[in-house]
Amino acid sequence: MNIQVLDLSNPLWLETLQKIPHDAYHLPEYVCIEAKRTKHIPKAFLVVDGEKIFFAPYLIRSCNDFFGDEFSQTSIVDVTAPYGYCGILLSEAGTHTPDFVNFAINELKQMLHSQNVCSAFFMIHPILNHNFINVFPSGTISESGETVSIDLTLSEPQIWAHTRKGHQSTINKCKRLGFTSRMVSFEQYMDEFILLYEETMNRVGAKETYYFENDYFRQLLNLGEKIHLGIVEMEDEIACASLFFESCGIVQAHLGGTKTKFLHQSPFNLLLHYVRLWGKERGNKFLHIGGGLGGSKEDSLYTFKSGFSRQRHSLSNLRLIINEEKYQYFIELRANYLNTTVRHLTESNFFPAYRASIKLKGTGESS
Repeated sequence: MNIQVLDLSNPLWLETLQKIPHDAYHLPEYVCIEAKRTKHIPKAFLVVDGEKIFFAPYLIRSCNDFFGDEFSQTSIVDVTAPYGYCGILLSEAGTHTPDFVNFAINELKQMLHSQNVCSAFFMIHPILNHNFINVFPSGTISESGETVSIDLTLSEPQIWAHTRKGHQSTINKCKRLGFTSRMVSFEQYMDEFILLYEETMNRVGAKETYYFENDYFRQLLNLGEKIHLGIVEMEDEIACASLFFESCGIVQAHLGGTKTKFLHQSPFNLLLHYVRLWGKERGNKFLHIGGGLGGSKEDSLYTFKSGFSRQRHSLSNLRLIINEEKYQYFIELRANYLNTTVRHLTESNFFPAYRASIKLKGTGESS
């Protein structure tokens, strides 16, 4: 039995990923980017017992900034997941051994408790972790939405047949108008992409969490061959673009946008159509395009994405209260600081509840 907490520089991080299917979000390069962006401490928890592997990347963050100036010296921290679909990884043998999973979770909780961690939030990867609700301890997995992926093992006619009629018409219209799609070097087109992405976020009134510094995009180049930039052009002008990660048969849409002047033509439909055929040709099994805002199944973003495929995945997370006494104490502090009630925070469905806002309606996601 091998139980370790890994730093990014530990070669076991990459050696472990080579043994189990993973997404680009699990790579040490990506977790490093997230740690720098958020100013959190990156770690991973590893349990190995023969062919059974439990691997959980995470970020450690301070709790000091959530309770006002009068409470700013606490050594208590909590754990959250890197942005995107990171998630806990289990080897095939691990997924068929509930006792091993229970053991690994208990070891994880004990380790976090020893590090003064109050609570821990882990994403569950919609594709790689689809069966976790059956193997993890009862009550630890919380569903928070739904995501959409395109089954790239289907034939091209089947993929097209599973596309909503309105999307089919838009794709054909874009082709008739002369829009063209291709993959380009992200490094070469980075500046143009950043401007396009920021224009999109400003137009839709995106939350602060969807904005990124220019240095973040430069660091994404560290993902090397795992990152791709898809664009749609009209007469040498980029109409829309999106970043895609590629790993272990999964093409993952990351960040993208459309120029306002081309919004009426909806070129992003053509981009997703192009990328799914591109991904299929490269032998991938999924193009995961995600869900609505906060995992919602009811907003316009989800409605748009759901028109490209009939394949759905549950979006869920693992919530662990490591120190119950401190957890309840922090909720009381947060409620007092926001001049609201403990009940209001605990019923928000936000985790951890002491990071909830009084304006929050409750998406089920960690802040």
